[in-house]
Amino acid sequence: MLGAVPLMPLLLNSAFGFRMCPGSCLCYETSDLVDCKSGGLTRIPSNVSHGTWLLDLSGNKLTEVRTRSFMGLWSLKILLLSNNSIYALQPQSLSSLQFLERLDLSFNRLRWLLQDFSQGLSLLQELRLDHNLLQHIDSFSLGDCGNLRKLDLGYNHIRTMDVRAFNGLSRLRFLNLEGNRLTVLKDGLLNRQQSLEVLLLGHNIISKVETEALAPLRRLTLLSLRGNQLEHIRFKTFLKLQTTTTYIQMSLNPWICDCELQRDFSKINHVRHLHVEDYADIICRAPAQQAGSHLASMDSQLCIAETASVLIITITVMLAVIGALVKAERNQKNKQTLSEAESQRQER
Repeated sequence: MLGAVPLMPLLLNSAFGFRMCPGSCLCYETSDLVDCKSGGLTRIPSNVSHGTWLLDLSGNKLTEVRTRSFMGLWSLKILLLSNNSIYALQPQSLSSLQFLERLDLSFNRLRWLLQDFSQGLSLLQELRLDHNLLQHIDSFSLGDCGNLRKLDLGYNHIRTMDVRAFNGLSRLRFLNLEGNRLTVLKDGLLNRQQSLEVLLLGHNIISKVETEALAPLRRLTLLSLRGNQLEHIRFKTFLKLQTTTTYIQMSLNPWICDCELQRDFSKINHVRHLHVEDYADIICRAPAQQAGSHLASMDSQLCIAETASVLIITITVMLAVIGALVKAERNQKNKQTLSEAESQRQER
């Protein structure tokens, strides 16, 4: 008899027409929330109420999202699938979620996104794909997310992105690409991101930012390039940032501290709307005599030293040339003296 007691609420709900609740989940009737977090689920439950607007499936043992898994959930606005072991999203598995505004797929095992990944997600505003195993972003996967404001692709294994990968994301304000394996920030990649405010590129292996790569970013307030492989920068690249105020982070790179680098940073620091907020933490890796030194502590010493070196070399060359001229003149005089002496001897 005691074993039948937990079934009574479900039987009463069924009898009076109330919504059924999936096993291992908590359902909140008044707010249409279904909480299946950390319930040990291996499959997405099929009996979720059609009126549900938040479904939390995080922290379970899901390995894939099948086609039609969310069919009928027309009211769903928030879907949380983080901290599972999802490695595959089957075709059109999310296409029925036409009113979805927030999707969290972080901390899973996704290696790629299907070309129809964003089909039907035209109202999506926030997408988290961080801490997966993604290696490449193509031109189609995110193409239907035209309303997206926040995209987190941090801490994947992304090496390459099609130059048109973000073309459909004209309303994007926050883009996190930290902790990937990008080597270059290419011209054209951010051509449609005029509304972007935060761009996080730290802890990749970026060694080059192409000249026009930052030019479209008219509203950028924070640019992080910390922890990459930058050795030099070009002032012209950052001058393309025609913003109101932009804070830039560039420490933890293997800087080659020479006069050119110091001049470029000095120029950036004198542009009113650009602020290298971690300039005091920029440390030289090379040349050997500067290794471990803070660039800011050298003031204009690098250029003075370089100028002095150039002067020394110039003076040395000039002295060598003068010496050679004096020697040539002396030899010429000696030859002339010998010639005159020979002529006098012959006359006698």
